[in-house]
Amino acid sequence: MRVKDLLSPECIELSGKASDKADVIRQMVDLMVRRGNISDREAYEKGVFAREEESTTGIGDGIAIPHCKSDAVKAPGLAAMVLPDGVEFDALDGQPVHLIFLIAAPNTEDNVHLEVLARLSELLMDSDFIDALLHAGSKEEFLAVIDKAESGRQEADVKKQQAPSDQNDYEVLAVTSCPNGVAHTYMAAEALEKAGKKLGVRIKVETRGSGGAKNVVTDAEIAAAKGIVIAADANVPMDRFDGKPLVEARVADGIHKPEELINRARKGDAPVYHSAKGVGHTDDSAKGSAGHKIYTSLMAGVSAMLPFVIGGGILTAIAFLIDTILGFGTTGGSNFGSMVPLSAFFKYSGGLAMSLMVPVLAGFIAYSIADKPGLAVGFLGGLLAANGNALADNFAKIWPDGLGGFQGFIDRFAFQHSGNTVSGFLGGIAVGFLAGYIVLWLEKSTEKLPKSVQGIRPMLIYPVIGMFIVSIIMCFIFNPLIGLINTGLSDMLTALGRSGMVWLLGMILAGMMAVDMGGPINKAAYVFGTFMLTNASEYLSKGAQQSDPKVALCYMSMAAVMIGGMCPPVGIAIASKLFPGKFTKTEKEGFVSNIVMGASFITEAAIPFAASDPAHVIPATFCGSAVAGLLSALFGCTLMAPHGGVFVIATIGRWPLFLLAWLIGSFVTAILLGVLRKEVAEDR
Repeated sequence: MRVKDLLSPECIELSGKASDKADVIRQMVDLMVRRGNISDREAYEKGVFAREEESTTGIGDGIAIPHCKSDAVKAPGLAAMVLPDGVEFDALDGQPVHLIFLIAAPNTEDNVHLEVLARLSELLMDSDFIDALLHAGSKEEFLAVIDKAESGRQEADVKKQQAPSDQNDYEVLAVTSCPNGVAHTYMAAEALEKAGKKLGVRIKVETRGSGGAKNVVTDAEIAAAKGIVIAADANVPMDRFDGKPLVEARVADGIHKPEELINRARKGDAPVYHSAKGVGHTDDSAKGSAGHKIYTSLMAGVSAMLPFVIGGGILTAIAFLIDTILGFGTTGGSNFGSMVPLSAFFKYSGGLAMSLMVPVLAGFIAYSIADKPGLAVGFLGGLLAANGNALADNFAKIWPDGLGGFQGFIDRFAFQHSGNTVSGFLGGIAVGFLAGYIVLWLEKSTEKLPKSVQGIRPMLIYPVIGMFIVSIIMCFIFNPLIGLINTGLSDMLTALGRSGMVWLLGMILAGMMAVDMGGPINKAAYVFGTFMLTNASEYLSKGAQQSDPKVALCYMSMAAVMIGGMCPPVGIAIASKLFPGKFTKTEKEGFVSNIVMGASFITEAAIPFAASDPAHVIPATFCGSAVAGLLSALFGCTLMAPHGGVFVIATIGRWPLFLLAWLIGSFVTAILLGVLRKEVAEDR
């Protein structure tokens, strides 16, 4: 396959005019659509714009290569436009763009077209080639220029492959990669190779694009090289470069500063890279992609956690369903879901899976940052976040004179004497990053230890010291502070309940359920709801009637709590159908599980979404749940069961209005997600 197979005359415009970047992209999409390879124009265009939000594809020197890999592309294609007057494109060099190639790549495993796109990207590093395209008198001449240059490139590639083996002693080795792996990867490689020839430096460049790793450097070449250049905005295997001077930079620097990077690598003007048993580290400040690194680490934790959320949540929902079918919906009370051996089995298994969510989230965030040694430290931090501090033993029985000094300090701050110290998934996220960077710090701090103890670093030093530090921070700082917050929240809710402002109480309780999904705020609201159920039982045991206002208030509080926890997963599911362009393929596949778990009062189904996009998801879920809680209280809905969702509908007073409030709140969440979330491009 050649470039001319992807670019046809009807997709070329030689006298283009555009008012701005958005205008020219839309015109380019129109050209692409003419080829007939786009099944959904709107989805493809959204994907192109979403890619531009990540970083501009205006690479400088008057060139832009917007691109999108999407399910909306039926077959690979190219579109081209020459703009004699230029257009502002937010290019890296700040100059107008005069030549644009738009790439359409299908989201398939068959990536044969990527080799062609890579070849085009390399050709665009040749100024004579660009000049010939800009001055082409016809579309046929435009295609002929490409065909001639491509033929010359293929001949050069063949000669390169046939080069004698004695010419393979490379002075500098390089690796290029970008998140999309379509254009910038190969342009950086071409720029580095050309700069190497200009400087008289033997260089070999490994490309890691969508088509996989090409021209992979060997262990022998690494051993012989003076230095390494990593020009990448995506993760690349680093362990193999242990002990070599290594320069890290953005892929854009590989395109625009290749000589500088090569000179630093061959002169040894770069830090020596160390990888202790697979623990690699990268200089994010050098790459300018600290935000991207944080995002990818967070998503690593979310992806690992997701099966525990879905699997455990559905098993728990089955337990509620079994008890409902057997008639325990109104009599199960706090044991609902475990009334018979079969349901208890499902609830036990599902509960164990759900209990691993936060530890897995924290552990794999740390693993993404610090590799295997980070996993254990992060996992422990996640356990502490999920379970809170240990309950305080009655040390007074052992030490009748009391504890003082250092032991007393530990007793007061490292143990749970009252209240709730669980920090939930928000604490898990924080401690995951904390654990990962603690391990990286330990790695750097111990790299100069004697060789005789180097081997025990990953197996002994990192886990022991890392776990010790994380335990101190969680038990002495984070968890006690969370305990104070919980106490304050509980006092506030109690005061609201006594004030008679039922509508405000319902709104706040439901909103709290949707903030941290199992964390301290959520737990404070839920504990308050169950506490109100206990109060109702006491009132009834003393002769009060269910119609008594104070009893009704207790049941209305529990109804607000449960409706608040049911809205987030269902709202997210609805949004994925109403606004599919704002959810990834993986997120949309969770539609059914979100509906099931939302209906089962398993708020944790929303955690992966809240963890990956908290700034947009949490405000939407909070508002939707708050609206549902407000309506539930205004409608006078009551609930006599502490759990179960729709499976305990027999215990819900005014259940039709309860379901209506639930749907309204869920749609509020969905609409807000449609407004707040940005468009996403699948695998862009």
